[in-house]
Amino acid sequence: MQAGKFGAVLGRIRLRRWLKRAALALAVVIVVPVVTAGVALRVNDAGDYRDGTRTRGRDAIWLGHAWVDGRKNTADVDDLAKRLAGTGLRDLYVHAGPLEHDGTLPAARYARAKWLIDSVHHRLPGIRVQAWLGDKLSTESPDGLDLGRPASRAAVVVSARQVIDAGFEGVHFDLEPLHSGDRGYLSLLGHLRALTDDRGVLLSVAAHQIDPLPATHAVAGSLTGHPKWWSQKFFGEVASRVDQIALMSYDTSMPLQSLYGGYVAEQTALALEVTPRTTDLLMGLPFYHETKPGHIASAETVAAAVRGVRLALGREDRDRERFGVALYVDFAADEADWTAYRKGWNRAP
Repeated sequence: MQAGKFGAVLGRIRLRRWLKRAALALAVVIVVPVVTAGVALRVNDAGDYRDGTRTRGRDAIWLGHAWVDGRKNTADVDDLAKRLAGTGLRDLYVHAGPLEHDGTLPAARYARAKWLIDSVHHRLPGIRVQAWLGDKLSTESPDGLDLGRPASRAAVVVSARQVIDAGFEGVHFDLEPLHSGDRGYLSLLGHLRALTDDRGVLLSVAAHQIDPLPATHAVAGSLTGHPKWWSQKFFGEVASRVDQIALMSYDTSMPLQSLYGGYVAEQTALALEVTPRTTDLLMGLPFYHETKPGHIASAETVAAAVRGVRLALGREDRDRERFGVALYVDFAADEADWTAYRKGWNRAP
């Protein structure tokens, strides 16, 4: 074989070897962390429950708009009372929005609020009714509520005052996508807290999940434009400004119940570390079954979530009193969800 041809063949052999090694190295870089994370989540999901890891009577449920727009009646309130009997549910987050993109709220959107509040107080004494307000933020598209504008924040405060005047016993905000470190949001919470403290009602928020690894939100944001997670520090900053914080521990992309349970256990532990003991920490349970990007219904079950919550609570802060779960959402739940919540989390199976 001529020297030139031999060199070319040798070069191709070396290239193939290099490509194989590079592929192996890439596989190691990608697969090993994934496998390691999977093992860690399975370990999180292992173990036995400790005593004292059931409801403290501070749970909540998100209720759909039908409760304030005329579609529900007294019979529905009676059914709700039967459903909640014997559980730890204390707060109802009733959808009274959404907000307009300028932060305002048309009163027609919660036209039947007084009827609902009066009916709940009559049929469900001790249960609190909060107005659930939300909107799409302009963080990832120009269309949405801009919390960086003082005028928008001021309008949101006015909207909160409206629903308080209507008789709601708290205001629960779910604003998404909300990026970690958003100073406009923290400023808004300061103004809202001044209002709710003055009026003697609750300030409650729904919160994004916490970085499972340090700076996960920053990496996700740079790669996709959607950070998804909050830093643990920012979660703590938000928690210190509100009466209740409900971590939305669903839509996790976990493919198996064991991994999802382990992930919820990790989120619970991370949240417990930074939530003041004067703030109610609630862990969200998936009371819905839609399979969509980021949510695999067969994996994200109520039973798996409750298991993760109880395991983490027992390991981290078993005596914490201001703790509970939040059920999302009433109109998508089935009997199996309610049974899993009752048997797994409530004092009496």
